[in-house]
Amino acid sequence: MSIRDDRANSILIHLAAEYISREAGRGTLITPTRAEFASDRKNATIYVSVFPDGEEEHVLAFLIRHQDLFRDYLKQQARFPILPRVRFAIDYGEKNRQHLDDISKDL
Repeated sequence: MSIRDDRANSILIHLAAEYISREAGRGTLITPTRAEFASDRKNATIYVSVFPDGEEEHVLAFLIRHQDLFRDYLKQQARFPILPRVRFAIDYGEKNRQHLDDISKDL
């Protein structure tokens, strides 16, 4: 991954965090953990973690409803050469890492 890719991922995560903190309710903690651009840079996936775990379906539905509004926010805030189509997904890798941490504490 190049410095350019790292910078684009960082900007995307930062703007997603700002947007989510402004638009989402205060009952659930939604944290963008990482972003991935497709090779053509026309699509991007933002992975989020959710606390409490039982709210994942509601959060994902909220984020899917707001995909177009978030893209409009990106138009205003970021200057990407190609404005990506954004998709949100639950970060199961982070969830698994947390589970492994819990297991290792018990050892």
